[in-house]
Parts: sequence; C-alpha cells; structure tokens
Amino acid sequence: MNDQTPRRRAAALAYDAEDARRARAPRVVAKGQGLVADEIIERARVAGVPIHASRELATLLTQVDLDQHIPPALYVAVAEVLAWVYRLEGRAAPQPQRN
Repeated sequence: MNDQTPRRRAAALAYDAEDARRARAPRVVAKGQGLVADEIIERARVAGVPIHASRELATLLTQVDLDQHIPPALYVAVAEVLAWVYRLEGRAAPQPQRN
C-alpha cells in the first residue's frame, strides 16, 4: 500500500430504546482503520449486523471518541442510515417519549 491509497475505515454505532427514550444520539462503540476496520466489518457480518458503506461517513465517525454520542453535525446522515437499517429489518424506528 502506498501513501496515496486510502485505508479502509469502519465505525460501529449503538442506538437502543433507552437512547431513543432519552432523546440521545447514537454512540460510537467501535472504530478503526486497516486491519481493525476489517475486523469490525467481519464481526458485524458474523453477528448479522447490517453494514452500510460510506467512506465519507466512516471517516467522520472515526474522528468521534469511543463511547461518545455522535455530534449534531452528523445527525441527519446517521438518521438516514438508521432509517435504512430499520427498513431492512422491517421494523419501525424507536420513538422518543415526550414529557
């Protein structure tokens, strides 16, 4: 690999009913590049987790610290990916509760 070849990057997000209930953003729970990215992708495949390929989004998500919520600038992009995942799984997205 030369210096001009981009390395594969991957990030894994967690978003559950508790996050939705508290109106919190998804968290970055794994991230890496090169061999680490390959391992994240392989573990997701084995676990049956949907994989969305977006070089730009992966680059931005790998800049977020582990176990931190995504920044507001990424809300729309990540919401679109989550909507895609929910459609794949044939289920409705969790709805935040209004107080």
